Amino acid sequence: MSITLRFCGAARTVTGSCHLFEAPAGRLLVDCGLFQGPKTLKELNYGAFPFSPADIGAVLLTHAHIDHSGLIPKLVRGGFNGRVFATRGTIDLCSFMLPDAGSIQESEVAALNRRNAARGRAEVSPIYTQADAIASLQSFQPVEYETWANVLPGVRARYWNAGHLLGSASIEMEFAGAGKDGKPLRVLTSGDIGPDVKLLEPDPEAPVGLDYVICESTYGDEDRPPITRESRRQHLAAEVREAHSRGGALLIPAFAVERTQELIVDLIDLVERGEVPAAPIFLDSPLAIHATEVFRQHSESLQADVDADRLLGSPHLRCTETVDESKSIARLTGFHIIIAASGMCDAGRIRHHLKRWLWQSKATVLLIGFQAHGTLGRFLNDGVKSVRIQGEQINVAARIRRLDEYSGHADGPELVRWIAARRPIERGVFLVHGEEPALTGLTERIAERIVPAAKVFSPLLDDVYELTTTAPTPIDVSRRRRLAPEAVINLDWHNDMSKLVLDINDAVDAAADDRARGIIIRKLRRALEARD
Repeated sequence: MSITLRFCGAARTVTGSCHLFEAPAGRLLVDCGLFQGPKTLKELNYGAFPFSPADIGAVLLTHAHIDHSGLIPKLVRGGFNGRVFATRGTIDLCSFMLPDAGSIQESEVAALNRRNAARGRAEVSPIYTQADAIASLQSFQPVEYETWANVLPGVRARYWNAGHLLGSASIEMEFAGAGKDGKPLRVLTSGDIGPDVKLLEPDPEAPVGLDYVICESTYGDEDRPPITRESRRQHLAAEVREAHSRGGALLIPAFAVERTQELIVDLIDLVERGEVPAAPIFLDSPLAIHATEVFRQHSESLQADVDADRLLGSPHLRCTETVDESKSIARLTGFHIIIAASGMCDAGRIRHHLKRWLWQSKATVLLIGFQAHGTLGRFLNDGVKSVRIQGEQINVAARIRRLDEYSGHADGPELVRWIAARRPIERGVFLVHGEEPALTGLTERIAERIVPAAKVFSPLLDDVYELTTTAPTPIDVSRRRRLAPEAVINLDWHNDMSKLVLDINDAVDAAADDRARGIIIRKLRRALEARD
């Protein structure tokens, strides 16, 4: 009996989570997520899947975040007619998140096509539409935590609370007769693991005694300083007070689900306790507004010592759902707080607020989550002096701050403890959902200490392994790769081009006079003419 595993996403990168298992009974996916970051990666969203959607028998969804769920509508539209197994919290969130993603696809492609028409370029189509997303919701089937579900003949799955966000799960799978001595082959995929200090979610849980563990590694190389919920709240208060003293807006690019709700609870609590100045707090994201209502509906499943229902419904919070309401915020000049998606600044309304405020020294941008390679948030975090947003060059004069204590991911030591608690792990550990430094850092932490170094793997995109051997056996896929490994890891030519345009503009602006500017332009023109 052969069981193979193909890593169709989140391999040497943190987005596009998608793992394809092929067994005699059929094929199943764990997650089917959207790629984010450099355009080379995002273009994979538009291309064909590395499998036929009609051949997939089931999808096991770890949680609702778009980098794990965002291509399910495309999968269904492409011919998938099986079931998407997910917890009730995940289904409730996806009922808003997937149609929102489809709406964003439509609106962004419409804007792109207007620009393409002006440039004489061909039109493009969205990855999927809002209608596609709504239709895909009919495929979802709820599962309960810690209860076995038969997902394919001879394959069953059990969901464990991963402590990452509402409804998040690590998924345990058993493939009948594929293990040692005819026993089931046991595989656990972590999904995203929550950190020790959380406001709304419980600690992660998972089984022990497995053949394989597939573990995320987003912060695998990082050690956060010891924190408590109260110390995190005080760090947030300090950032708010400093932003208030500067007199401009405090912009918080936030992931619409979980991070936003945690922020709101803490901000409202700080205002009510008089620890930060009372000021308008805008939640400027239709998705986050709907997600917040889902959290209120599921408040009984959240931490019992947090009055989430009351705090999330506070009159201090102003929800701006319509476009006109969002635009009206731009008329404010003094201190106010705007929480808007997306968390990596690559889409959504946050980009409009950044265009309004980034060039002003009195403004503050507070990054509170992981910023993936090639995203606008990553460039701001790395200290660039100017950026391009929707084709416009914007100088960065605002104060850029990072508060990583609101991350929804476990750090390196927490991941090590989570993996160690899964022992014995018989055949191997696959590290996914991480960039190169994180993968290397987590590998060094667990190799030999937790499992033998020879049994720790960091797969490349589209790598395939045979799982029924004593240790995972790689299968040659060199002709089947959608991208060269370096194209996944490195910034692409789109990023290089954007930086070049910014550098040219800076050089021309800094030139002493028109003669110096003319020299720069002539040199560039000669370089273009000599390119052949």
